[in-house]
Amino acid sequence: MKLLFSRNPNPRLAVAVARHLEAKIAFEFAAPMAPGQTEHYRALNPNLTIPILAGPGWSLWEADAIACRLSRDARSDFWRSGDDEPDMIRWLSWGKENFVRACDMVHFERGTKQRYRLGPIDQALGEEGLRRFHTAAALLDTALSQQVWLVGETVSYADFRMATLLPFNSVARLPLDDYPSVSRWYRRLEAIDAWRDPFGGLEAPELPPVRSAAEPD
Repeated sequence: MKLLFSRNPNPRLAVAVARHLEAKIAFEFAAPMAPGQTEHYRALNPNLTIPILAGPGWSLWEADAIACRLSRDARSDFWRSGDDEPDMIRWLSWGKENFVRACDMVHFERGTKQRYRLGPIDQALGEEGLRRFHTAAALLDTALSQQVWLVGETVSYADFRMATLLPFNSVARLPLDDYPSVSRWYRRLEAIDAWRDPFGGLEAPELPPVRSAAEPD
């Protein structure tokens, strides 16, 4: 098997999962939208997005599905099963629709658009993302004030998924320090080698730099 990835948030998440689980797979940097590459990648994922986990005659796309497959292959409880599975799915579902989505809204305006020259920051959308961030972070902070990890006594995929955008916070500048329990939780994640530096030893070109807001198109 091989994992097709880039340094963007969801592919980064998939690589971090694979490294954390010490998955016996190959890693391949991928750029589905590069000239001449579209049809090759369309056969693996009709959405033309990554990450993609590929094996002989099959492919699996979407970071959550890949995390589930790799965890099962490793026979790990990183993807919770049994009595803990509903709680994990609760956090995955809530996180993607609330905390992760809010982080992504802000990061898209301050980071992605400036990286790829997609136009000026939309201040109204940025403010809406920040509003949603504060609402979601307050709830998450309350939950994490009573527990170390989101599900059970050890780190799980729910923690990795919830933190998808936080490695990019130097660009998004979300006020994590306003939420001490969230900040402590994220520092614990940063202490995990596979999360802090998932690309160590891999061929992984850096993302384009974020341009200054004053820099002309």
